Amino acid sequence: MKDNRIRLQKYLSQCGVASRRGAEEMIAAGRVKVNGHPARLGDKVDPKRDKVMLAGRRIINQTEKMYVMLHKPRGYVTTMRDEQDRKCVADLVADSGQRLLPVGRLDKDSEGLLLMSNDGEFINLLTHPSRHVAKVYRVTVRGKATEEQTAHIAAGVQLDGRRTNPCEADILTAGEDRTVLRVVLYEGRNRQIRRMCEAVGLTVIRLKRTEVAGVKLGMLPVGKWRELNERELKRLQNVSVPKSKEEDA
Repeated sequence: MKDNRIRLQKYLSQCGVASRRGAEEMIAAGRVKVNGHPARLGDKVDPKRDKVMLAGRRIINQTEKMYVMLHKPRGYVTTMRDEQDRKCVADLVADSGQRLLPVGRLDKDSEGLLLMSNDGEFINLLTHPSRHVAKVYRVTVRGKATEEQTAHIAAGVQLDGRRTNPCEADILTAGEDRTVLRVVLYEGRNRQIRRMCEAVGLTVIRLKRTEVAGVKLGMLPVGKWRELNERELKRLQNVSVPKSKEEDA
């Protein structure tokens, strides 16, 4: 007889509950039950036969897949809800009719392109550490940056005892009071650009993500969202693993 079972974290991801890594955390925390029994990492389920419960709610894969880009404003946290009652990106896509999850993160003080979806496999594809998805940022720093400083950022700096992966860092405009940089990351550590700039003596005063894997924010107004078109979605779904990279953002 054909085995229709799949890993539990994959099933939760397909249902749009969370990314695979997020689902693994839920399982490890004891929030998931299968057929009335606490689930364990490594468990498999048959989507047509097994009863999967998350925090007392049955999980059924009946969600229409949705893929959007949001122009995240500054001041919003990249979470679905916040214990400190801060403004969340979930509020900005509440009219989508779906429970959309962020694809990666943008910190509270950053703005720009944030992808969101209810397709856990899609989220996992773009956030898995092996993918090295290129993300482009427009970074405004205080004062006049030098070529030496940007070269240092591009080559990698020590953060938490580990050097950042090589990236791209170029000066777009330079003045006495501020400099605008273009930075392309292929990994994603917590507040990475701000901390890299600090490491070379630069202070970030504005940070905006403008592009992810070739998909551009364009003229989408701040605080607004739109669905990805077929070309953009195909481009993101076809992200491959570059042989020369080491990690993702």
